[in-house]
Amino acid sequence: MADRKGKLPSPEEMQRDIQQFLKDKYGVETAQAEVDMLGTRESETAPEHEEPDLHFEMTPRELEAYLRQYVVQQDDAVEVLATKIATHFNRMRWEREDGRSWPVIPGQIKPNVLMIGPTGVGKTYIVKLIADRLGVPFVKGDATKFSETGYVGGDVEDLVRDLVRVAKGNIKHAEYGIIYIDEIDKIAASPSVAGPDVSRTGVQRNLLKLMEETEVELRVPHDLASQMEAVMETQRTGKAPQKKVNTKNILFIVAGAFNGLDDIIRRRLNRQPIGFGGDVDTKVRDRDDLLANVSTQDLIEYGFESEFIGRLPVLARLTDLNVDGLLEVLANPYNAVVQGKIRDFAAYGIDLTFDERALQLLAERAYEEKTGARGLTRVAERALIPFEKQLPSTSVRELMLTEHAVRDPGAVCERLVFDATIRSAVLQFKEETGVILSLSKAAKNWLAEHADGHKTPGELLLSRFAGLHYAFNLLERESVNVTRSMLAQPRDTLEGMIRKNYRPRE
Repeated sequence: MADRKGKLPSPEEMQRDIQQFLKDKYGVETAQAEVDMLGTRESETAPEHEEPDLHFEMTPRELEAYLRQYVVQQDDAVEVLATKIATHFNRMRWEREDGRSWPVIPGQIKPNVLMIGPTGVGKTYIVKLIADRLGVPFVKGDATKFSETGYVGGDVEDLVRDLVRVAKGNIKHAEYGIIYIDEIDKIAASPSVAGPDVSRTGVQRNLLKLMEETEVELRVPHDLASQMEAVMETQRTGKAPQKKVNTKNILFIVAGAFNGLDDIIRRRLNRQPIGFGGDVDTKVRDRDDLLANVSTQDLIEYGFESEFIGRLPVLARLTDLNVDGLLEVLANPYNAVVQGKIRDFAAYGIDLTFDERALQLLAERAYEEKTGARGLTRVAERALIPFEKQLPSTSVRELMLTEHAVRDPGAVCERLVFDATIRSAVLQFKEETGVILSLSKAAKNWLAEHADGHKTPGELLLSRFAGLHYAFNLLERESVNVTRSMLAQPRDTLEGMIRKNYRPRE
């Protein structure tokens, strides 16, 4: 749609092009209606004017208690978020129901939140929990997308449009939603010889407009599909009213790891960095202590506009999870890692449990990953994948993950599969012949050595005695001890046993 110089056409030019296209394609009458280039892409039947049901009556303490069921070791952040978000939504409810007679406060600032914390400590998780509990529309965006595309405001405004889609076209409901933007530290301007990073500063300014109060058009001016839809809607209804979303009451929560911010704070406080001799835990505590002293000036030096930081009056700081914290996450009955794996195995009829030492080892290994709670999923999957692949094809219906299983999952799984398939084979053989097979250690070793991807040890055992059931019956025994030689040469061994059994007595 761009001309030779890469310049995008104006909405009016695009309108003329679309109308000309429709005229050439379908005839003169089709393109006569005036087209509103900034209408909505939502269906005309969408309940965009239906007032939301604002029953935000949960107190800060109630919301905090709810979050503490799911979140560990982030007491300060949970307290701040629960208090400010509960107050924000309760105030909106009050203003609609009882506060209309009060004088309007000019320049009112929303309690938009800046969350600072390393990866994997639950920043997104907490916000999603709050949105679900309050029943408000929620969208998540990634600030890196904006930094990659420059500062064309449409990308930023797409977050608001997404909020309307999540609200199923109900604009009024979307205007009371939550927009969460992760990796906000990636749009901090980086000083250079040529001056500040203009593109990232532009993204901040576009976000600034949304975080204050502005109206966002639902139709993207340069979206051809949107304009075609507008033409058809206009042709059908004779009008295409503009539809906008007001961001006055939308709560913005931005978050990031802010790597390097601790160095800025350290310089301001004149603190010496911990050298190479300090252990990892000490360095983590040092960083957490420094971030507890973050100031607005530190964030400005990091690369944010003062006006941008000014629209984020609430600061929630999250800290790194240590081994004890990760263990607490695993032990939480609402934890998605352990509970998710239990459900995965339950789908195959297998009861999965974890012993305490296994959970401790998983927490220790996840801590070594340095990705917070995300590392828990990785180490748990690493320990359980062999079992998840093999056990559904066996008779195993119970699995306790032990410390040994975490350390050497392949060997433990192989032993479980071996024992399970042998048990199944012995049971099947008894049902077919009435004879109970008892395997010597040497026989089990032989099966382990000769089993491959085509046959399990149990299947191999049955195949060695296929066609020889009559021989076991001739032995006239309730049980037979299976030796290594019997598996290596089953027919010769069994015939020898029969001859010996029927040798005439002197």
